[in-house]
Amino acid sequence: MEFAIAKISTKGQIVIPSQLRADIHSGDEFLIFKDEDRLILKKVEKLVEGFKEDMNFAKVVAESWEKYESGKFIKKSKKEFLKELKKC
Repeated sequence: MEFAIAKISTKGQIVIPSQLRADIHSGDEFLIFKDEDRLILKKVEKLVEGFKEDMNFAKVVAESWEKYESGKFIKKSKKEFLKELKKC
């Protein structure tokens, strides 16, 4: 799994960091799932191929956030979290 941090512009635009957009091209369309403060993007052309897996992933993410919000996760600094995540 790859990750990066992006910022939203004053126009509501998000730039996807270059290391994450090797297979993304101008004009590509995305389905965006929103649940509270989480957004998940999925390329429309690949939607049918892995929709079930994506929905399962979204469910796991939602359950994880619920655990986090209820205090069941260990708190770490951003730097510690990213360092540990890069090991995966």
